[in-house]
Amino acid sequence: MIGMAVKELLIEKQETFLIPAENVANVMYLNPLSHALLVLSQVKYSRIPVLDKGDRFVGLISLSDVVDKMFDLTKVDLEKLNEFTVADVMEVNVPVIREDWELENVLHLLVNASFVPVVDEKQRFKGIITRKELLKAVNHMAHELEKRNLVIPKTSDKESEMKVI
Repeated sequence: MIGMAVKELLIEKQETFLIPAENVANVMYLNPLSHALLVLSQVKYSRIPVLDKGDRFVGLISLSDVVDKMFDLTKVDLEKLNEFTVADVMEVNVPVIREDWELENVLHLLVNASFVPVVDEKQRFKGIITRKELLKAVNHMAHELEKRNLVIPKTSDKESEMKVI
């Protein structure tokens, strides 16, 4: 469980956590892989959301997913990218969070991912929460915790802990 003093400082920056869907590069699951390669080569993320026609989140695609389809045993074949769609290679069963997300859940998911997709109750893509934005909040918290709180060391039989007042 996240301590209240830490949580309060982290969520002060909560409005900056979500990068709205309209600002996130994505591809449609029926797009050819050549289109995915073009989009992925132009954005700063190595993986991007995949949506269906109803703007519902269905998975993620990465540059390596696309590049793997370009190779055969003897050569690189860019034409092969037109033979496959994004749906053929995308990662499915990706953890997502709802719009009413809990900070602790987001922190756990961002341990293993650079971003977490945010969806509404109908699975419509609302945006992403990035590790970068959350780390900015951690940086803010690290600089403000002792300015705003009196931190007094406490000792217990098992270990030394910090108590925030």
